[in-house]
Amino acid sequence: MDVAVLGRIGYDLHAEERHVPLPQVRRFARSLGGSSANMAVGLARLGVQVGMVGALGTDALSQFLVDFLAAEHVDVSHVQRSAGYLPSLALTEVSPPNHFPQVFYRRDPADTQVDLGPADLDYLASARMFITNGTSLCAPPSRESTYLALERAHEAGARVVLDVDYRSMSWRRPEEAGLAVRLALPYVDVLIGNEPELKLVAGAKDLESAVGRLRGRHVPMLVSKLGDEGTRVYESDTEVFCPPYRVPVVSTIGAGDGFASGFLVALLRGKPIEECLRYGNAAAAIVVSRLACSEAMPTLAEVEKLKAEQDRASLAAEE
Repeated sequence: MDVAVLGRIGYDLHAEERHVPLPQVRRFARSLGGSSANMAVGLARLGVQVGMVGALGTDALSQFLVDFLAAEHVDVSHVQRSAGYLPSLALTEVSPPNHFPQVFYRRDPADTQVDLGPADLDYLASARMFITNGTSLCAPPSRESTYLALERAHEAGARVVLDVDYRSMSWRRPEEAGLAVRLALPYVDVLIGNEPELKLVAGAKDLESAVGRLRGRHVPMLVSKLGDEGTRVYESDTEVFCPPYRVPVVSTIGAGDGFASGFLVALLRGKPIEECLRYGNAAAAIVVSRLACSEAMPTLAEVEKLKAEQDRASLAAEE
């Protein structure tokens, strides 16, 4: 298996009515959500063999989510079902280009009930790359299972990726989220986060200080998502920056998951870091040009087409 993903599988409702305040929205479109599940779909559409490990309920919405993943060729044989628990729910207003407020329902969600046994850990350890997120550390038994999975994947030689994925409603205090991720850092090869998330993990007031502290903890690769300013990778003593690809924005929700999918597929295939960033930025650009996180994830052909078009346009502008 190429990639094993452990984490949040959620149920999303996106407003179908554009520029209508969320309290007045009457029509929504449903889709699979959750950072980890979005990445699993994104990776599968980019041609990677992916397995999803997580927990859902036994309700009809959970069945929809399992069926969606399976239809996207994601292996769901290690998605556990916890009776009495429901998937988290996110409702999103769609007011392009930059207003997408959300309401989350995450009271004892099913994803916190992941309880990994020996067979699950063996499954995770069989992958070339293991991906999880900080939200998986928010509550037991998911927290303990995630630390065990990080340790096992690291020992097995998998490339371990942690997306900070900070969601305030999952934590009593931000400092607890930062500490939980810091405790995982000895097992992490690639840490992904936006500027506030990296500062949260490092306990720093600015990005430069955060990067310095995280490098001091010997994290091999830091990936900083800078929104509409682009993306940057810190590896050893080098920095690589890539500006964003510009497209008309429909919804920015899920852009980070799209970026991570494109970046990690290129990384898995041994491409240079600058090229990995271009793949990630192209995938993110396609996601923001569409509605609904998981359904917006592009194919490899779409990513390579946009990347080639944008790179040619950049070269022409420089001449």
